[in-house]
Amino acid sequence: MNSSDLTMTHEGGRNELLAFVDQGFYVGHRVTGQREVTQCTWVYEHPVDFDGIKRFHHNLGHGLLARRIERSPLPFGRYRWVSDPGPPGIDIADRARPRAEVSDWVDERARLPLDPEQGAAWHLGVLPLTDGSTAISLVVSHYLIDGIGFAVVVAEALMGKTRDLGYPPPHSRKRLRAIVQDVRQTVRDAPEMGRAIAVMTRQVAKQLRQRDVAKSASLQPISLIPNHCNDAFVVPCVTIQVSLEDWDARAKALGANSNTLVAGLAAKLAEHLGRRRDGDGPITIQLPMSERAEGDTRAVAVSFARFSLDPSGVTTDLRNVRDDIKQALAVWRATPDETSQLASLVPFTPKRMWKQGVDGASADPDRPVICSNLGDVGSLVCLLDGTPAEYMSGRGTRQHVTRQELERAGGQLYLLTMRVGNKMSINVSAYQPGAENTKSALRDLAACTLIEFGLTGEID
Repeated sequence: MNSSDLTMTHEGGRNELLAFVDQGFYVGHRVTGQREVTQCTWVYEHPVDFDGIKRFHHNLGHGLLARRIERSPLPFGRYRWVSDPGPPGIDIADRARPRAEVSDWVDERARLPLDPEQGAAWHLGVLPLTDGSTAISLVVSHYLIDGIGFAVVVAEALMGKTRDLGYPPPHSRKRLRAIVQDVRQTVRDAPEMGRAIAVMTRQVAKQLRQRDVAKSASLQPISLIPNHCNDAFVVPCVTIQVSLEDWDARAKALGANSNTLVAGLAAKLAEHLGRRRDGDGPITIQLPMSERAEGDTRAVAVSFARFSLDPSGVTTDLRNVRDDIKQALAVWRATPDETSQLASLVPFTPKRMWKQGVDGASADPDRPVICSNLGDVGSLVCLLDGTPAEYMSGRGTRQHVTRQELERAGGQLYLLTMRVGNKMSINVSAYQPGAENTKSALRDLAACTLIEFGLTGEID
């Protein structure tokens, strides 16, 4: 990782430059029309203290979310952070809705537009329910913060902790000054670019091979997709809540720990969704690993570990899976991250290459399961108004995705898990080419998979 991506000082003050990886993540998705967001939902069964919710909203606008992205006037310039307190108010629904419609409302909130350049890049919504309960949703652009960072943002806002990021107001640099500054920055970045060229060449060749394989494998299904499948599609998503006591006891009985049981559950879900490699091979698990440090202001502070496992025996013995994860993490720690090594070329990467790279990653022939485990996020994040919410869940989702894209990518399976309060929360987002792909069908699949592991839980 480039040291300038981690430092908080630049030209004598706070660093307002986006990390290369952050800029690449945003630009690559913008070119392909993708929009990644992170969402957290709370449900209060008891009356909500709206003054507490207002304090939370105010504090969010004075932390790591108090910013947005500003482009350079140069086509090859570094993007910068500028200050932005976020939306001026809380979106309170004008009518109460039945409890059964909470999931639909959560999906609706996740589809609302966010703009990490013009603002607002996040929003907080409140829905009164007809049974007297209250649902609350926070949706944040992934180009501001990642999953672990999201948990940090929420915790800091609830503690009343604010940050002086020191970012300038939007459009505060006059054009000539901005051009001069950005040219100088490009010169400073130049030595890293030479070292990155060889790595870039290897990465592009690999992604092009993956794209060609995926195209060949998925050609027939794509030809059968009608034109209307280019319309935006909401990927089915459900949340499983299991008591921590039951979860940990089952993990121990299977010879593993909580994280290994998450991987086992992900693998079994993947098997049911037809995600074995080559039809009957192993399942590929991809683990986002947080690299966020104290005072880290990066939007995306993760790298990825990957391993394969046979899902056949995971419901009865997880000891081999535990060993596979340990080995994968050892390899991850010992292997340089090629993506970060080529990150300095981000400002010079043409749009065509961004599209090839993002499409290649989406059409990975291994069809990996993304398994993002936030760990124990503590009970503080449930205290949105100062009192504990009876329910909390989190997820990552993508806006503007179409069935055509999902079919071309061979579907998707994404899990976001966390230990919160006395529950293990497992959010599952899944699409299987050619299948029913409804929330009801995914609930049934989740329930059956829990039973296979000898577990019970609530599925919303």
